[in-house]
Amino acid sequence: MRHRPAHRGLPRPRPVPTASRTGSPGSPPQDFTERFDGFSIGSNDLTQLTLGVDRDSEALADVFDENDPAVTDLIRILLPRVQTLGRPVGLCGQRPSDDRAYAAFLVRTGIDSISVAPDSFAAVKQHVAAAEERRYGEDRMVPAGIRPAQAGQPSAA
Repeated sequence: MRHRPAHRGLPRPRPVPTASRTGSPGSPPQDFTERFDGFSIGSNDLTQLTLGVDRDSEALADVFDENDPAVTDLIRILLPRVQTLGRPVGLCGQRPSDDRAYAAFLVRTGIDSISVAPDSFAAVKQHVAAAEERRYGEDRMVPAGIRPAQAGQPSAA
């Protein structure tokens, strides 16, 4: 948690993130948000609790959808509220692994990180890179303070 004293000989406390798995963190009070170092959105749980649908129910499988506006609107609301306080927001869940459009949606919202299944990592990385290029342009990976013309030149170290 932020502003906790160092103890047990540790020079700096470890970051303490929290999970956002219900609709209520979509509008967290500032004092709540300030207590944590980051947020992780569990997309499956967020969808299940927002829509009131059991993701393991075969009878309701067609209703469980991370693309439902109720779910995507919560993600769009949460990100800027938390990020304006300097806290990163990540997402874990299966959807970005299975749906390149969902990964692109996350890039458009400004998500800081996406956790994916190991077997889908390479494909999701390509989808995210393409979405970032569309959003930020070709120079998206150039470190701050380096002009594009300098990006390909070796450093003078």
